[in-house]
Amino acid sequence: MNRIKEVLAGSIAEEVEIECGDSLLTVNGHKIEDIIDYMFLLEEEDVVIEVQKKSGDIWEIEIEKDADEPLGVVFENAIIDEAKRCQNNCLFCFVDQLPTGMRESLYFKDDDSRLSFLQGNFVTLTNLDDAKLRRIIDYRISPINVSVHTTNPELRVRMLGNRFANKIMSQLKLLTENRIVVNAQIVLCPGYNDGEALQETLEDLQSLGEYLNSVAVVPIGLTKHRDHLPIMRGFDKEHALNVVKQVENYQTLMLKKRDSRFVFLADEFYIKAQTDFPAFEAYEGFLQYEDGVGMMRKLIDEVHLYLADQQTRSISRHVIIATGTVAGPFIKELAEAIMAHYPLLKVDVVPIVNHFFGEKITVSGLVTGQDILSQLVVKDEVDAILIPRNMLRSGERVLLDDITCDAIAAHYNKELIVVDEGGSDFVEAIINGGNHE
Repeated sequence: MNRIKEVLAGSIAEEVEIECGDSLLTVNGHKIEDIIDYMFLLEEEDVVIEVQKKSGDIWEIEIEKDADEPLGVVFENAIIDEAKRCQNNCLFCFVDQLPTGMRESLYFKDDDSRLSFLQGNFVTLTNLDDAKLRRIIDYRISPINVSVHTTNPELRVRMLGNRFANKIMSQLKLLTENRIVVNAQIVLCPGYNDGEALQETLEDLQSLGEYLNSVAVVPIGLTKHRDHLPIMRGFDKEHALNVVKQVENYQTLMLKKRDSRFVFLADEFYIKAQTDFPAFEAYEGFLQYEDGVGMMRKLIDEVHLYLADQQTRSISRHVIIATGTVAGPFIKELAEAIMAHYPLLKVDVVPIVNHFFGEKITVSGLVTGQDILSQLVVKDEVDAILIPRNMLRSGERVLLDDITCDAIAAHYNKELIVVDEGGSDFVEAIINGGNHE
């Protein structure tokens, strides 16, 4: 599990003749159990490492380096150890709502604090005892993203389907008292943890002080594949508006008390409530951007800011953008602003209805290749097809249903451009091709 797959050029590892296929065994006599051990132990300036060569020989290597200087290796397994599997049975779990027949890895539910620290994943803490929590503190695994959902012990046990889920406040208190920064997430489920329950949760979380850094509230996602699962309902306009008002009122209180809004809503709430997004600065640096908080506001403002610095040019080009239905109207408005700046440019925006997961799933990140292929009509005069990067699995050019970007491009015989998230990237991809890899 600690086998090395890459040695970075110019690194210490290359200098001491570590090679691909070697395995790192110990650092200063301590066995390397996982990536956190590795990161923590390598902080020393003087280290002695044991490396097992591909031949089986054991090398002991003494290294003098700067405290923050990395060894320069990449492991075959990013965390060295196996990822910890989720032991919960959450009422709202999206993985449980996947159809059969997808790639096996998509059904794996991780709940691993190491992945929270390294990749920003959210964890529930239900599979951590006091010793493992203390390890987080000792190794300074901070920040950590925690799926809280509710601080009410009985309700959390019910929602997570785990009898060990009732200790969340004592766990968070231990972390924050030891200066571990926590960003919390609440998946809001109508009739369960909204309303008074949400208010109680926010009060409990803010009472933990400055190291409980922020809270993201996101709506439950419901696919059409919920056979044998509890009946759940999503948010309509009225309920979404109630959430927006409740959170805005709480933000006002927190601005006075903490000089921060503290809690932030996913974009979907504002869209469902048919109300404006908050101002750019109201997101306070977009602390929970990866949770869908502020994505549209950031993109809208960045596009207009970028266009304001560009000269009007005659760019004759025709592109088509595939996106989710929830973002469709906003992407169309941005496309119109861009076309107004470049009069010979033509941009068609096609919101893709999610038949694969069900029409209640509206975000672009869950659009599949087969829904694109069945709905997107591309005329001969189109120069390129654009899709957002969040449609792809991380680090791959593959959509959730295993259809590749190359397959879509070949089907239409058109260039397919994967658009990065920034406003300048969006404009450049439309007018020049941008990052089409």
